[in-house]
Amino acid sequence: MLIAEILRAKGSNVATVGPDTTVAELLTELAGHNIGAVVVTESGRVAGIASERDVVRQMHARGAGLLEAPVSEIMTAAVITCAPSDTVDALTVLMTENRVRHVPVLADGALAGIVSIGDVVKSRMSQLEQDRQQLENYITQG
Repeated sequence: MLIAEILRAKGSNVATVGPDTTVAELLTELAGHNIGAVVVTESGRVAGIASERDVVRQMHARGAGLLEAPVSEIMTAAVITCAPSDTVDALTVLMTENRVRHVPVLADGALAGIVSIGDVVKSRMSQLEQDRQQLENYITQG
């Protein structure tokens, strides 16, 4: 299965913020969309990704003052990305090796969507169910 198929099923909307967005505003975005990460964009390009984990780790180190800091101070700037033509299997390896839960999808350098570990698991479960049904049909018809 290709990443493009996941995006067709879930849509290509991506929550984004600018690097000057405060951490408090970031938390509002995360809660408002019920998501775990947003892509940080600047001048139309991906500048980073900021997740709940980034906030928690920095809050532990810096305290409540972190809420007024810009997202650029806590985001991950070295963003792991994938393409719509990549396979779910390849993305699973990429996520595991890099210990990331959210991967922006870039098509010709432009943000085309985002895939989470939950999306990957859902697609795997769907594939397993299809395989099970095919085997069941083969056995009962054979």
